Amino acid sequence: MHVVERPALTVAARYGYERIIQVRVNNMPEENANLIAKLKSLAVQHDELERQLSDPAVVTDHRLVQELSVKRAALSDLVERYRRYAGLECQIVDHQQIIDAGGDQELVELAREELPSLRGEAQALLDEIAGELVTAQDRSVGAVILEVRAGTGGAEAALWAGDLFEMYQRFAAQQGWRFEVMEFSGGDQGGVRHAVASVQGSGVWQGMGYEGGVHCVKRVPATEAQGRVHTSTASVAVLPEPDRVQIDIPESEVKVHITTAQGPGGQNVNKVATAVHLVHEPTGIEVRMQESKSQHQNRIKAWQLLRARVYDHNQRQLDAQRAEARSKMIGSAGRAERVRTYRYKENIVVDHRLDRSFGLRSVLEGKLDELLAALVAEDHARRLAAL
Repeated sequence: MHVVERPALTVAARYGYERIIQVRVNNMPEENANLIAKLKSLAVQHDELERQLSDPAVVTDHRLVQELSVKRAALSDLVERYRRYAGLECQIVDHQQIIDAGGDQELVELAREELPSLRGEAQALLDEIAGELVTAQDRSVGAVILEVRAGTGGAEAALWAGDLFEMYQRFAAQQGWRFEVMEFSGGDQGGVRHAVASVQGSGVWQGMGYEGGVHCVKRVPATEAQGRVHTSTASVAVLPEPDRVQIDIPESEVKVHITTAQGPGGQNVNKVATAVHLVHEPTGIEVRMQESKSQHQNRIKAWQLLRARVYDHNQRQLDAQRAEARSKMIGSAGRAERVRTYRYKENIVVDHRLDRSFGLRSVLEGKLDELLAALVAEDHARRLAAL
């Protein structure tokens, strides 16, 4: 049997992947061309992360290595598939040139036979990549600031906020994330008036980012003597914790006040100046941190929280400029949006963005995977349509 030998990726060898991809982009629908441009940008970011992780100055900083590794891991699979797609595009160009040139008819027929399959494989891979792309930025965020605050409902609201805070602690533990309490103010009869935590780990923003908003509970409170059902609320905010590189707040923009701690506590309360109060003058954002007995530790945590809040403020301003496009996205509303109601009598949790119910007990145990998977899928579909 005569075997037809043909050179592999001859055009790519001569001109390189990037030039071939650019030629193909010029003849693509606009949405595909935009997608390729984003993928090329991510490939550049991935290469830069690889370079930084091999830098001796970075290797000695374990926290920085962890941050960069999370970001690289979030991009690696996407970039690898983009480069595989680029290879398929080069093969498509090679096959088309063989057909256009004529010559050996057996080689031409073989190219004609393989070309539709190559085109189908390339388009399928591009569609798959598009799906991953809409969540790539979310997966690259390796730390968030979680804030839970009691809302309407008096002592029961604080108890409910405490239940939510414990739910998130359980969820973080199941995911293998680090959950560090930064600030905790308890209610008069238990629970939480206001609590702040730093949550770190791979996929933490994709997992926690949909929790922001008002969480309502309908139940008979422990404080209710006559068995009546009450409605109480707690507000949850989840802020992506930015790197110092992503947001630089000049110290000249921040007023720093050192005071004594307020409220119940140990011997330091109202005696030793350990509480740190920061005011970001351009935005008016304030942060007060007094959880630690060390002024130095409170200062570190206060700046950490301030950066997250200012970063979130800036992102919200950018979002407002694209309000019409983003209004259809899940989780785009502000903190005042009621996102979920927990109905104890029916033993269900209703997520109002999905208009679906889930088991109350499993959700409060921190088993949020099914609920969050549904939110991710819905958001995924909307973002993909908006690419």
